[in-house]
Amino acid sequence: MRWAGAGAGVVATDLDGTLLRSDLTISATTRGMMRRLAGTGIWHVIVTGRPASACGPFFRALGYRGLAVCGQGAQIYEVDRGVLLSQVELDPDAAQAFLARLAGRVGRLRLAVVTSGLGSEFLVTPGFSRPGEREQASFRLIGEEHLFSRPVDKVLLRHDGLSDGELAAEARLCCGPGLVVTHAGPRIVELLPAGFDKATGLSRVCEVLGAGPQEVVAFGDMPNDIPMLRWAGHGVAMANGHPDLKAVADEIAPANDQDGVAVVLGRLLGATLPGPGAARTTR
Repeated sequence: MRWAGAGAGVVATDLDGTLLRSDLTISATTRGMMRRLAGTGIWHVIVTGRPASACGPFFRALGYRGLAVCGQGAQIYEVDRGVLLSQVELDPDAAQAFLARLAGRVGRLRLAVVTSGLGSEFLVTPGFSRPGEREQASFRLIGEEHLFSRPVDKVLLRHDGLSDGELAAEARLCCGPGLVVTHAGPRIVELLPAGFDKATGLSRVCEVLGAGPQEVVAFGDMPNDIPMLRWAGHGVAMANGHPDLKAVADEIAPANDQDGVAVVLGRLLGATLPGPGAARTTR
């Protein structure tokens, strides 16, 4: 890691489980630290599995500007203009062949898709969500035969009898050319276009910013963050993170609910943080 609190450099952060608290708020401590970071000339780049269309409340809460990596690296989004600079869609024939192979191995799947573009929707089949699940209000229920009636960026996979890790392992055995599987969060196993991940997306943004990997500090919490932490000069896993990510990290930060990103950045910048119990701001 080349930067020392001023000048060129990049801080790359995941959102869920990392910059966001468990209730999807951004604390006053974290907001203050990100404002301080902006004043040093160091860039903050959000790198998230969420599609760009689902990130607006968080961008606004942070006063976020510039480029963001969304959709697990398949989207580069210019926040100021509200424009997708690039996006990659799933091949529907390859995706449906994959689903048939996987169902043949493990039995019935619970499926959802995220449709493409800035008007993207979260389309779910019956039984995908559980009662009270926090994202449920944003789901639109459809029949499985309609999953690919529109262009799709990703497919989400669930199984009643397999853990996330077991399902991801089985799914990887069924991937054909052009497809890849990642584990992005609790009950979030995703099928995506191959050749794109958080590292590839972040590297494209850093090329625009004129920063190399040795100038990047990256924060994440799940296995889908592994490529990004490996690419960055300094990779930080959250204490609440997945063991596989912690195994490749250079450092373990306090948990997201303890403002771990702000704590580590405060140390790197020599900043003094507010005490415990700092007020939160909602999305």
